[in-house]
Order: sequence, then C-alpha cells, then structure tokens
Amino acid sequence: MRAVVTVTGSDRRGVVAKVSNFLFERNVNIEDISQTILGDQFAMIMMVDTSESKIEFSALAEELEAKGKEIGMTVRLQHAAIFDAMHNV
Repeated sequence: MRAVVTVTGSDRRGVVAKVSNFLFERNVNIEDISQTILGDQFAMIMMVDTSESKIEFSALAEELEAKGKEIGMTVRLQHAAIFDAMHNV
C-alpha cells in the first residue's frame, strides 16, 4: 500500500537518518523523498510502500508518531489516497 510520511519541526541533525532507518527496520520502502529547511523549520515528505511491512498500518502510524516525539518532530503516516484527496480540494 502506498502511503505518505510527513515530518515537520525545528531542524536538527539526523532527522532523515532516524526516520529512514526506522522505516527500513519495518520493511517500509521509501519510493520518493523531498525535504527542505525554511529558516529553522524542517519539512520532509516521503512516498512509501508499506506492502512488505508485517506491522498493521494503524500500529505503524502510532509507532511513527512516537518516534517523532522521541526525536522532537511531528511525524504522520497517511494513506496516499487520503493525502491526495486532502490536497486536491
């Protein structure tokens, strides 16, 4: 299943590595990634494929949110179709 991971917050070292390693450990494939820094704010969007992950989508979303808190960022996981619909209104 295709999904979108968004990561936002104050810029700090290692965010890309921590989030991508977290996904790798759960067999989530990163298909595309975009990141930028606006002033001191970090923003990243990843298009991912969760079809090989053994973790339920909702549990993965909760784990990502917890990982975000651990690293001082906001991390969200959404189904790609929901993300697309929200941004096409």
